[in-house]
Amino acid sequence: MIIRKTALLIGAALVLLGIGHVSGLNARAAEALGQGATPDFALSGELTQGGWARGQAPRGAVQLSFNGKRLPLAADGRFLIAFDRDAAATAQLSARFADGRTANRALAISPRAWQLEHIPIGPRPGAPPSEDFARRRAGELAQINAARAVDHDSTGWRQKFIWPVYGRLSGRFGSQRIYNGTPGSYHSGLDIATGASGTPFVAPADGVVILAAESPFSLEGRLLMIDHGMGLNSAFLHCSKLAVKVGDVVHQGQYLGNIGMTGRATGPHLHWSIKWRDSRLDPLLFTGAMSPH
Repeated sequence: MIIRKTALLIGAALVLLGIGHVSGLNARAAEALGQGATPDFALSGELTQGGWARGQAPRGAVQLSFNGKRLPLAADGRFLIAFDRDAAATAQLSARFADGRTANRALAISPRAWQLEHIPIGPRPGAPPSEDFARRRAGELAQINAARAVDHDSTGWRQKFIWPVYGRLSGRFGSQRIYNGTPGSYHSGLDIATGASGTPFVAPADGVVILAAESPFSLEGRLLMIDHGMGLNSAFLHCSKLAVKVGDVVHQGQYLGNIGMTGRATGPHLHWSIKWRDSRLDPLLFTGAMSPH
């Protein structure tokens, strides 16, 4: 009787604290005696807009979900989550156990002060794209989307990322122009300028090449995409040369190609962007500040 009351009290406390929901008297009793799974996701990372976190699934969890969508788990129970540039202030992780119990954890996602430039005129009207451009662009976007749908068993997502090249940050992730109150598109990556075309760049983490556009795309130019595993991928735009091809396994620090100004670019630079699923992320939160090199 004492064990039952203790189990019920602990189960109620878990629900009130938002830590989890435990169903079934036997499961609650097991938790009270310390025999059940611990609802701890052991997160570490950058819980902020454009950020990421790695975690460890609670012991005994058979399935995880993040904001209602199923989350892949590595064989050792490790996982990755990330937060879009415009992520909401809260997110939720959930774990399900074999006996039907669940454990939930609410996450607070801190906002960021983005670099905004207010322009007191409206955006300049542009000419509608030609049929040829629209057809070409549709094919390019189809290749990009198909590449992002590929899921390799890479472990680069576990690594501390390094800078692919050192130089001046000429464009910041998340920066945006506001035209007479109307927001323009925000900058989806980091621009790194070295002052000249042809500077070599390297892989920031292990991965598999999922796209290598030798024929320059209309906007991205020579585009290289690397799958780091767990839905995380890097894209490198405007390259003057690519040194790898689709299917190549690459390792952190490996030479990938040379920066340039192919596609729509006003000068030579490397545009590096990172995505997790549909979320656009800040590469700076994967590397930390660029140190003198």
